[in-house]
Amino acid sequence: MQKRQLNQKENEEQEKDNPALSKIIEQNIRTIIHLRTKSARERGLQDRIADVITSFSGRMIFAYIHIAWFGIWILLNTGIFGIRVFDPFPYGLLTMIVSLEAIFLSTFVLISQNRLSEETESRADLDLHIGLLTEHELTRVLQMLDAIQKKLGVIDYKNKELVDLEMETKPEDVLAEIHRLQTHERTKKLPLSAKNK
Repeated sequence: MQKRQLNQKENEEQEKDNPALSKIIEQNIRTIIHLRTKSARERGLQDRIADVITSFSGRMIFAYIHIAWFGIWILLNTGIFGIRVFDPFPYGLLTMIVSLEAIFLSTFVLISQNRLSEETESRADLDLHIGLLTEHELTRVLQMLDAIQKKLGVIDYKNKELVDLEMETKPEDVLAEIHRLQTHERTKKLPLSAKNK
């Protein structure tokens, strides 16, 4: 029963889709949103806590709270208001508290960045896989078109690039060539004294 209601809601949402976009684009957008929502739900409690703290500490309200806190702390420790000074200048207790806060905040930020880095790496792997699959499919299509062209007796002397495009691309060869060219470019930019070392 619930599944039927969910499917009905999904169908109603799809009817409201942007008519300027094709159905496949709408489907891809929904898939991406679904995957991100699923990933967010699968985070553990520790990751959620780290993300909440990192998110809060990255907002202006966090800066305003600290400005108010430091201002009040300093004013209270001047002795002007008749309150006994509990942390005289140079405010050693405040310095210690802020240092501890910085240690914990940097740890939470690193935890969040590590998780985001893992997600980014997964997406990059997916992009690479799809790119390699697309390249393989296009190579196969070109080979089929060439076969059709030969069968029909169409000779295309002007397009000699077709033979190169029909070759299977190996990722390891591409990476090796990128590395070779980058190394070559770096050695060109180095001064003569660095090259001789």
